[in-house]
Amino acid sequence: MSQSPAPVPEEPAHRRTDPDAQVPTPDGGGLSCLVTGATGYIGGRLVPELLKAGHRVRCLARTPAKLRDYPWAGEVEVAKADVTDAAAVREAMRGIEVAYYLVHGLGGKGDFEEQDRRAARVFAAEAKAAGVRRIVYLGGLTPVDVPEEELSPHLRSRAEVGRILLGSGVPTAVLRAAVILGSGSVSFEMLRYLTERLPAMVTPSWVHTRIQPVAVRDVLRVLVGSARMPAEVSRNFDIGGPDIMTYREMMLGYAKAARLPRRLVISVPMLSPTLSSHWVGLITPVPASIARPLVESLRHEVVCREHDIARYVPDPPGGYLGFTRALQLALRRVQEAQVTTRWSSASLPGAPSDPLPTDPDWAGGSLYTDRRERTVAASPKELWRVIEGIGGVHGWYSFSLAWAVRGWIDRMVGGVGLRRGRRDPYRLRAGDSLDFWRVEEVRQGELLRLRAEMRLPGLAWLELSVGKDAAGRTQYRQRALFHPHGLAGQAYWWSVSPFHAFVFGGMCRNIARAAERGTGD
Repeated sequence: MSQSPAPVPEEPAHRRTDPDAQVPTPDGGGLSCLVTGATGYIGGRLVPELLKAGHRVRCLARTPAKLRDYPWAGEVEVAKADVTDAAAVREAMRGIEVAYYLVHGLGGKGDFEEQDRRAARVFAAEAKAAGVRRIVYLGGLTPVDVPEEELSPHLRSRAEVGRILLGSGVPTAVLRAAVILGSGSVSFEMLRYLTERLPAMVTPSWVHTRIQPVAVRDVLRVLVGSARMPAEVSRNFDIGGPDIMTYREMMLGYAKAARLPRRLVISVPMLSPTLSSHWVGLITPVPASIARPLVESLRHEVVCREHDIARYVPDPPGGYLGFTRALQLALRRVQEAQVTTRWSSASLPGAPSDPLPTDPDWAGGSLYTDRRERTVAASPKELWRVIEGIGGVHGWYSFSLAWAVRGWIDRMVGGVGLRRGRRDPYRLRAGDSLDFWRVEEVRQGELLRLRAEMRLPGLAWLELSVGKDAAGRTQYRQRALFHPHGLAGQAYWWSVSPFHAFVFGGMCRNIARAAERGTGD
């Protein structure tokens, strides 16, 4: 009698085939890799691909807690360090063979070029001192025959970082890409929302600039493959997909891929990069501070001059993904709510990052609190389901107009507003963006703590938690906290206090009712 074969154990979720990222496993033993920017869009996707390829991974992060809830967190080492802290970077480099530099100042303010320069110099020097075999850097594709001084500050900074790393004495692969297309990428989100929300649009003249987009799958494949380049290879490589097209053609192509009616696109010459970025910020979830460097990079043609990377990282059998196929894969991931990382995964430069003061006798100044509690005729599990699903399409369970107005005000002053939404409609992890909040802490079934990233004269947090009262009944607890900065902060708190009963009181009641009804919307 034949026996049934033993069941095959299910592969961990982050090791399964991902339509956005298919990287072949190379021959030979694994390498020890350091990944900076692991909480960002590319870094968060690169780590599982390196693991899948058999490499050992150490992540360098300023806030290691943000990596805690990633599905691969238990398979990597985490080193706490800022890339400008030489001593911390030195410690993180110990035993590393390949160092990935994925840190960018996109959306940064002030002298971000000096900050990028300083960070790159620290990274380069410490990699050399630690005996790292290779540096891999993902930068921006620069236009042909355009003097560097005429480039946008962000593209200019990318080019300078590449030169610093190439001059480190460590063999370096500088991979230069233009528009990266993948579910959750900032370029994809900008293209998506502009096209979906505007059946007819008056656009800046840069929509006629030629661009060579590349699928995130191919970017990840090249990043992983670059780890094994021969030691004598140290240079720039252009990477791009098979299609060269204008941004107008990309919008029309998106409309076709998404089965939307054909869009009418009329360009005008008078929209400057500043006005263009505000236009993008008004229509899409991408704030103007992030949109501006993207817009500035589209003023010049960005097309690959060579494809020499294929000598060291061979093209896949079917070649690089074309524009339409890349869009289809990205749209499918969005529709299936399987977006693993988003452009907003990385903290917005300039956003508050101070953790919630935990000392009950905190002496850091005023800390105003609005507390609400309510007994809920539902299980703790049902209440938590509603709490974890808050924001995005589910909204904030109170005074929708007030939340919308607050989001618009934030956008008008250069903030992120409400339109960032959320990565997943049902599950949250530490570090996720959630409308104009950042998830600071998640304890499954117990606590959700959000830190405000809206423009405020102070620091603000919102805590939603599940507990039980003395009689064993489910208890919903809500706490809003505000640490004012100066007189403006004091004035802000007292000016909005009269509305707390409507906003926070309504939220408390409606979350409880949603749990009792068994609905999360």
